[in-house]
Amino acid sequence: MTSASKTNVYNFDRKLLARMTGTLGDTKTIGRICADLGQVLSEFLPDIFQNETGFDIEIGYAGFDTGLKSELIDRLGSGVALCDVSLRNWCSHFIISCDSPVIITLMELLLGAPITGVEEPKPRALSKIEMDVATMVVEKIADVLKSAVNAAGGFEATLERPHNATERPAADPDIDDVFAACINVTMGVGPVLSTFSIIVPQQALLKTKVVFPKGVGQARKGKSEWNEQLEQQVRRSTVNLEARVKLQSLTLDTISRLQPGDVIPFLDGKDVRVEINANGRDLYICELGRSGAKYTVRIKDTHGSESDILHHLMS
Repeated sequence: MTSASKTNVYNFDRKLLARMTGTLGDTKTIGRICADLGQVLSEFLPDIFQNETGFDIEIGYAGFDTGLKSELIDRLGSGVALCDVSLRNWCSHFIISCDSPVIITLMELLLGAPITGVEEPKPRALSKIEMDVATMVVEKIADVLKSAVNAAGGFEATLERPHNATERPAADPDIDDVFAACINVTMGVGPVLSTFSIIVPQQALLKTKVVFPKGVGQARKGKSEWNEQLEQQVRRSTVNLEARVKLQSLTLDTISRLQPGDVIPFLDGKDVRVEINANGRDLYICELGRSGAKYTVRIKDTHGSESDILHHLMS
């Protein structure tokens, strides 16, 4: 304890107070619990992911870290997806994160890319559809974790929509930071090796008795419900399209003097060629038309097959 003033009022050391109140454990105890949870995840997740995706995904415990929860989140970096999770009768708030490269790779493979042609992507913010894949990955991690901690009542984990780390709002200064542990688990698919992490307050971990869930082994499928769900999600997603029409060439002098009401003719004299693109990728070759009061485009040709177009939109 340290003296705070001449009135004999003392401030407790924060860590000492946390140990006394059961919100901070010793490294050996926390390490044992994290290792047990890591073992459960590495034991059961490969079969679950293989059953759901059809791909061999290697899972391995990669150690743990401790500190204040806000510090542990910051250490994950900016290229991760974060999901806020709660599990009744175990922990009211913990976080599951997943590195973006493995999510990007899973998206490519689920859309038909050969595993031999996959290169490890750089960490970056995930797109909306890639975040759908992250959601499915986090759900499976949460399912195994729920069984491992064996919380009373058998409640399902409640997950918020995952978000990019760069989009996470600042912590509420009125809410006290807590001591937590970060359980790190490697996740490898093809040549890509990434990490997912689970950040849990130590108060919850210290009350945890880890058990190995039963009935996890299932018959493996070539194409799972998860894969079909992803395909449907991709096809339902909206994409902004842009039309590009070539105009007649003008001199810089003429361009600089254009005024409202001036007209620039199309380059094509009859059927006006229109290029349709999305996300910077050309998709269709069209011709300009009209339907009632609306201008339209009629598709004449495509830049690749249906599969090619989906890959363009996902990349």
